[in-house]
Amino acid sequence: MCSHLQVSPAGFYAWCKREPSARAQRDAGLLVRVQQIHLASRGYYGSPRVRAALLAQGLKISRGTVMRLMRQARLQGRSARLYMRSKVGQRAFFTSIANNERGVRIERRNQVWVGDVTYLRVLGQWRYLAVVLDKYSRCLIGWSISRQRDANLTTQALSCALRSRKPEAGLIFHSDRGIEYAAWQYRQKLTRHGIVQSMNRPGKMNDNAHMESFFHSMKTEELYGLTFATDEALQDRVLSYIQFYNRQRLHSSIGYQTPVAFDRAQAAVSGVHF
Repeated sequence: MCSHLQVSPAGFYAWCKREPSARAQRDAGLLVRVQQIHLASRGYYGSPRVRAALLAQGLKISRGTVMRLMRQARLQGRSARLYMRSKVGQRAFFTSIANNERGVRIERRNQVWVGDVTYLRVLGQWRYLAVVLDKYSRCLIGWSISRQRDANLTTQALSCALRSRKPEAGLIFHSDRGIEYAAWQYRQKLTRHGIVQSMNRPGKMNDNAHMESFFHSMKTEELYGLTFATDEALQDRVLSYIQFYNRQRLHSSIGYQTPVAFDRAQAAVSGVHF
C-alpha cells in the first residue's frame, strides 16, 4: 500500500496515529448538535432553521458551515410536490365583501385572523380541514375536520379559535371567497362577536398567502406520503403537527421564534395575560 501511495511506511503509520485536527474535532461536535436539532424538528428543518436553532443556543456559526455539515451527514429539510386540489366544491365569488385586511399595519395579537380550508384524504375519500391563524404571531388557534365542506366546518373552526382567545370587537377575519365563508350562518357568527369580515379580492388568491404557506408546510413536512385508514388517525396526525407548528417550529417571519414564544413575549411587553 505504501508503495502504491508513494509514501514511506513511517510516514503512513504516523498519519494513522495523528490526532484529528482542531477543525475536524469542532466539526464532529457541531455535527452532533446539528443532528439533534434536525431530529427534534422531525426532519423538517433545512439549513436556515438549523442555523437559527444553533444561534438560539448561543453558538455562532455560518449558514455555509451548517450546509456543509448537513451535506456530509446527508441531512436535508423535507419537501415534496403535492397532489392537486379536487374540483369538487368550486369556489363561488362574491363582490359584496371587501378586502378589509389589505393595507392594515398588524401590530398586536387578535388584530387580524386568517382562515382557509384544504383537502385531505382518508382511504381515498376527501376530508376537509378548516383552520384559523393569528396573522401577527402565526399561531394556529382554531381548527376543524369534517366530511362536508360547508358553513358548519368553518363555523366550528372559528368557535375553536374564540374559545382559545377572547378578542375585542373590531377584530378582522380574512379568508378567500369560498361559499363556506360567505354563508349566512358564518357571517352571523362573525357579527355576534363584533368581528369584521374581509375577503380576497376576486382572482387574488395571494391575498391569503399566510394560509397557503401553512397548508404547504403541513402537507410537505407531515402528511406527504402517508395514508390514513380512519378519521381518528388523520385527526391525531393533524393535531400533532399543529402542536409542533405552534410550540417547536421556528418561523423566519417572526425572527426564527416559535409562534407561542413570540406570542408570549409580545403579550408580556403589552401587559396582556394568557
